[in-house]
Amino acid sequence: MEDQNIFVGQEFPDVKAFRNAIKEAAIAQHFELLIVKSDLIRYIAKCASEGCPWRIRAIKLPNAPTFTIRSLEGTHTCGKNAQNGHHQASVDWIVNFIEERLRDNINYKPKDILHDIYKQYGITIPYKQAWRAKERGLQAIYGSSEEGYCLLPAYCEQIKKTNPGSHAEVFTAGSDSRFQRFFISFYASLHGFLNGCLPVICLGGIQLKSKYLGTLLSATSFDGDGGVFPLAFGVVDEENDDSWMWFLLELRKALEMSTEKIPPLTFLSDGQKSIADAVKRKFPSSCHAICLQYLSESISRDFKNSRLVQLLWKAAYSTSNRGFKEKMAEIEEVSSDAATWLQQYSPSRWALIHFDGTRYGHFSSNIYEFNKWILEARELPIIQVIKRIHCKLTEEFELRRSRSSTWSSILSPSAEKRIMDGRTHASTYQVLRSDEVEFEVISAERSDIVNTGTRSCSCRDWQLYRIPCSHAVAALTSYKKDVYAFTDKYFTAASYRESYSKEVHSIPDKLEWSRTRLVRPPKFRRPPGRPEKKRLCVEDLNREKHTVHCSKCNQTGHYKTTCKTEVVQTTQQF
Repeated sequence: MEDQNIFVGQEFPDVKAFRNAIKEAAIAQHFELLIVKSDLIRYIAKCASEGCPWRIRAIKLPNAPTFTIRSLEGTHTCGKNAQNGHHQASVDWIVNFIEERLRDNINYKPKDILHDIYKQYGITIPYKQAWRAKERGLQAIYGSSEEGYCLLPAYCEQIKKTNPGSHAEVFTAGSDSRFQRFFISFYASLHGFLNGCLPVICLGGIQLKSKYLGTLLSATSFDGDGGVFPLAFGVVDEENDDSWMWFLLELRKALEMSTEKIPPLTFLSDGQKSIADAVKRKFPSSCHAICLQYLSESISRDFKNSRLVQLLWKAAYSTSNRGFKEKMAEIEEVSSDAATWLQQYSPSRWALIHFDGTRYGHFSSNIYEFNKWILEARELPIIQVIKRIHCKLTEEFELRRSRSSTWSSILSPSAEKRIMDGRTHASTYQVLRSDEVEFEVISAERSDIVNTGTRSCSCRDWQLYRIPCSHAVAALTSYKKDVYAFTDKYFTAASYRESYSKEVHSIPDKLEWSRTRLVRPPKFRRPPGRPEKKRLCVEDLNREKHTVHCSKCNQTGHYKTTCKTEVVQTTQQF
């Protein structure tokens, strides 16, 4: 940065540009400035190092905003050693330095800011200063957190205006209208879910990291090709029993608004009690399964044994009681503690053989995939998080609608591949017909019974995926039956196209919004700076606890200010 030179006669568009240039030069050349005089028409400064003769004077040209350097006296004798921090490297200066980088990368970390400034200018700034600059930079680009909450009611009105049939509401608490909850489900999502997607809903939440924190609650489904299909989402000030009960109530309202009869549903979640209770209350006829990915990650984290994870998945996929019991016995042998831990989750909520509902082959939730959409935006104001989801929805619907228009197959690509693989295996099977609907299919390893009337096979794959397994394909093709006619409608290309048939419309710029009502941010806010880590000291754990003593009643366990004993004071009169 030694090329940041200034010279007599150099001109600048205005006083602000000049000040920025001289500040940049001071930082780049490692000397401190001492400003003698600075106003709108003149600027005089010298080197802050005592005895250094360097001095600069600039003035404004008459009848123009242009600033020009009139004199530049002396050369630096100070050694230019202002490296450990620099007075001119203010928060505002750092904001200017990182603004473009922040636009490209929201997760530009303070430690990376420190590294880049040191690399480019050779100076070291405090971590706290970099953190503040990032906060101020994000606010300059994306607006303040307070403004984000204030814009929510108008944003909801715009959603309902540009996307008729959408369900969007803001809920506040208290007389001062503090933000409490927000819910949105676009009409395109509601229509696509009810007319094309699998009747499976995944539930989950992710913590936001903006100034006022909060949690994003989401409901997603699967399209006929296995892709994540966002159905609804909301933001709550705090994730608890009430917030999940509210979220599922709003979800039910949104579904009832779009259909006369809600289809039988299967829910997938991490199994937390808040979600389980809410599903049971708001969707009493549905089935609720625990995400197997969550279970496997939990057992791996707690017991550090990959063998346990493998056995868990095998137990979940077991197609007979005997097979399930064998795998559970193996888990017991590997770790009795793990077997005990697993008992807190009923097999009826994660094991195939015991689950009453239909998961269409999906043992794990896709909520984590949806959360990736906003992972980088979690530090932004709430309105920006919602806009990110809105934009991503618009892009994905358009992309998938365009892509599916080129398909020539009857089923979606993944379902079509499953049928093709089934045909390959079926060519080696022998089929014996028992009656009109029942068949025995014999392979080199085993014999399976297929019933085309109940759409079932003893291997249970047909019931699990709702796509004919290789044994069913063999039975159907041997008697000239259409395999596609025995595949659930959700996997057809037509259903996939219907899922994305409606557009997610964009909304006008906020300058065109009309402010309907004021919503204030929640009272709770994130503490400034890096979160403190609580560390337990062994000596502290072994140290005897301090016993408090009341000076009023001479008892232990409380102080004088909290004493409830009345002490009668007697006075002696002399």
